[in-house]
Amino acid sequence: MRILIVLLLLVVQTAFGQDIHQAARANDVKAIQHYLAQHIAVDTVDARGFTPLILAVYNQQMEAATILLAEKANVNAADYSGNTALMGACFKGDLKAVQLLLANKAAVNQQNLNQATALIFAATFGHSAIVKLLLAQGANKDIPDSRGLKALDHATMQENNEIISLLK
Repeated sequence: MRILIVLLLLVVQTAFGQDIHQAARANDVKAIQHYLAQHIAVDTVDARGFTPLILAVYNQQMEAATILLAEKANVNAADYSGNTALMGACFKGDLKAVQLLLANKAAVNQQNLNQATALIFAATFGHSAIVKLLLAQGANKDIPDSRGLKALDHATMQENNEIISLLK
């Protein structure tokens, strides 16, 4: 029975030329829907722990992300480094993705394995509109990362005066 299931999955993957992770990365909504209809878990992880939602958000594929969230993807799932879709959106500076994830109850103060938060990512990479939004959604600016640095420290290192004033 196991061999039959594996062969069936290989046929499905070959027919589509990808898996659900590749489909999410490429915004191939039709393939995503097909995989979900075949009972592929919406939160299945790849070799690095990425879920389809993490990949869709990181690759700025909003349609795929929206469908995955509608199918109850875990908005707070983390990869093997502890990074979430929200952290990826903050790193990329994708305000629309941040808004979508927060609307779907993303944990604003979740920390990765280095204890960095989404706010630290946004502050480090100079995304002031995202910093404002995260603060408005209850982001705690006093959470330090594993080096003891807070979002303000990261903004200061980058000499980003706008974010510095938002975090003071």
